[in-house]
Amino acid sequence: MSSTFARTDRSAVAQWWWTVDRWTILAVMMLIGFGAVLVMAASPAVAERIGSDGLHFVRRYFAVLPAAVLLMFAVSMMTPRGIRLLAMAGVTVGVVMLVYVLFAGIEIKGARRWIDLPGMSIQPSEFIKPCFAVVSAWLFAQAKQRPGFPGNTVAICLYGVIVALLIKQPDLGMVAVVSTVWFVQFFLAGLSIIWVVMLICGGVAGLASAYMLLPHVASRIDRFIDPASGDSYQVDRSMDAFMNGGWWGRGPGEGTVKLSLPDAHADFVFAVAGEELGIIFCLIIIGLFAFIVLRGFSRLLQEGNLYIVLAATGLLVQFGMQAIVNMASSLHLMPTKGMTLPFISYGGSSLLALGMGMGMVLALTRRRFGDRDT
Repeated sequence: MSSTFARTDRSAVAQWWWTVDRWTILAVMMLIGFGAVLVMAASPAVAERIGSDGLHFVRRYFAVLPAAVLLMFAVSMMTPRGIRLLAMAGVTVGVVMLVYVLFAGIEIKGARRWIDLPGMSIQPSEFIKPCFAVVSAWLFAQAKQRPGFPGNTVAICLYGVIVALLIKQPDLGMVAVVSTVWFVQFFLAGLSIIWVVMLICGGVAGLASAYMLLPHVASRIDRFIDPASGDSYQVDRSMDAFMNGGWWGRGPGEGTVKLSLPDAHADFVFAVAGEELGIIFCLIIIGLFAFIVLRGFSRLLQEGNLYIVLAATGLLVQFGMQAIVNMASSLHLMPTKGMTLPFISYGGSSLLALGMGMGMVLALTRRRFGDRDT
């Protein structure tokens, strides 16, 4: 494709091609390829268990996938200012939808997180996650660069509102991701050591409170520390999958653990990868996630715009943390948490939100000259 566009070509697509990080695009497309294979391998068994036809989840995944890829490329062509405006609109609409979810959302397994639409359901928190990372980055940057601008105060208040709405659902996994990204950005923006200590203590206190006040949180932590203390069926089956797969796996579609693993197509899709593709391909998947995150950080080393640095850093931390939580849960390295594996797990809202988030990363890390915010 590089031969199609000359460097002197001034068209928008040509300029995008010569400034975007094509290696990151390649890595993302490879993840999507793994995701397509694993969804086709894992989801038919899950669909049949719930009484649907075997291709139910496969059709829905491939119906959303083109939109997610198109959204990623469309967003990657935007300017940093355009990304900021998109994120502000996303946060505004997202907060309204989070409020709406509390009153009219769908309740699944005791959590009210989804809005029912014709043909699909939407999880607003997935979209507010990348948008809030960009908005908070801009607020922190403005507070640093414009004395008197209440950026930190607004960021703190907005964070409080979003976290409160997420806790009401409840979705503590999303709270943890949003809080970690927000703290990292605040720290990079020049947070004093006193605030660092206070926020860390607040995080520890919040975790302790969740353990004492929320039975499902206490149950997951107890089962992680002592599997004999409760039902650890999914984690046990996940570990069986990795042992069955060995180094090279049993082959796509040949796994057996997925037949009895309830969330094989979503939260535990990495276990399906372990059994059917083997440890070698699991390491390749881990390497792709690491490459995307580290490649993004390397593109920021020469960046002088604080807003761009904070926004891209937040999005990359968010992407990497989500991958780590999902894979660590499958490997029994941390308590289980319902979080999708980026671009690999089934999930329409997650796939679209990841497309938007990665598009933002590609847009913010493009090579530009002159005004970095145009």
